[in-house]
Amino acid sequence: MKRSTRQRLVQGVLYGILVLAVILLAVIADWQAVKDNFLDVDIARSLFPGIVTVGVRNTILYTIIAFAGGLVLAVVLALMKLSPAAPYRWLATAYIEFFRGLPALLVIIISGFAIPIAFGWRPPGGLVGAGLAALIVVSAAYMAETLRAGIQAVPKGQNEAARSLGMSSGWTTASIVLPQALRIVVPPLTNEFVLLIKDTSLLAIIGVAQNQRELTTYARDENSLTANSTPLMVAAVLYLVITLPLTRLVAALERRQQRAR
Repeated sequence: MKRSTRQRLVQGVLYGILVLAVILLAVIADWQAVKDNFLDVDIARSLFPGIVTVGVRNTILYTIIAFAGGLVLAVVLALMKLSPAAPYRWLATAYIEFFRGLPALLVIIISGFAIPIAFGWRPPGGLVGAGLAALIVVSAAYMAETLRAGIQAVPKGQNEAARSLGMSSGWTTASIVLPQALRIVVPPLTNEFVLLIKDTSLLAIIGVAQNQRELTTYARDENSLTANSTPLMVAAVLYLVITLPLTRLVAALERRQQRAR
């Protein structure tokens, strides 16, 4: 049997197994129970427009704040890690490894409860501010490594040409190297933005005011009030509405970069 024939046969078997699994689930599922507990139209209708004007709005706002703050801190960390001064490299490496090794949920709890208790200090914005600060420091650790790779991907000739024209090291980095590095890492940074959209749901653990609820907290509260999981399904759909276009954008940007190479 030819290799191509064998591959088509294996693919056909896998597709067949998938179809059988879907049919089996469709047969054994209690669709009335699914409708009553997950797809109640009346409950779904009652969520609007609040779930959008409060939940979706705050989710997007918190994501933008966390991403912008994390990106600024990530630039500093990436430059520190590439610094010729060893103490800066050690400090940046320790920060990146530390916060990449901790779950974001744990950092949010520490920022929201442990630090205020230990030091008697509350960040601006109260619990929401504490949660966003945690997301900023965690996302910065991941984006710093992405930016470092982007900076190192810029051809060294660019730096040497700028220096030969009399530009200082700092100005060369700011005006020549960083803009090119940012263009290189746009796809992974966009992917980090998508991850942050979902990570804002972790803010539910610290509790927020009603007008500060993000999408998951809003749906969870409505789920508790109605004793029905329809709000969670609506929130899932809204997350997909937000994230799927962004994931397609990431794929398009990656294809564009591959063509450029």
